[in-house]
Amino acid sequence: MSLLRLTRWHARLSGLSARSIYTADVLLAPSNEGNKPPTPMIDLEDKSLPIPIYKEKKNEPLQLQKSRLLYQSRKRGMLENGLLLSTFAAKHLDSMDAKQTKLYDQLINMPTNDWDIFYWATGVKPTPAEYDNEIMAMLKEHVKNANREKRICQPNLY
Repeated sequence: MSLLRLTRWHARLSGLSARSIYTADVLLAPSNEGNKPPTPMIDLEDKSLPIPIYKEKKNEPLQLQKSRLLYQSRKRGMLENGLLLSTFAAKHLDSMDAKQTKLYDQLINMPTNDWDIFYWATGVKPTPAEYDNEIMAMLKEHVKNANREKRICQPNLY
């Protein structure tokens, strides 16, 4: 069974139309059927892609901001950051003052890729000057996990 036919078979099983997976067909098919040019894949390093600008919440009470950040730390869309940031927030967010809370808010909500945050925190990539602050230093120390804490699941909310 060809890869193209297998992909269409999977589409029918999942209730999708073959047309809805055309991009996957073109990129995965061993031969370019129909002589159409393949659809280009998105390059994650391409900085020309528009990322929505984060709108800072004005006059947000500190406790409400911390609650929002706790939720946003858990729901990253990327398991690695979900684990790192949720355990970091559970450990440090309550003791942060207003300035530190604002820095943390900017770190996790400014227009960056979640992989960038992960790479900066783990030291794979150098941290840009605008994010190299006391919160990033705390996060990097948290990532080192000197106490060898288990971090295989997110902490309970209550």
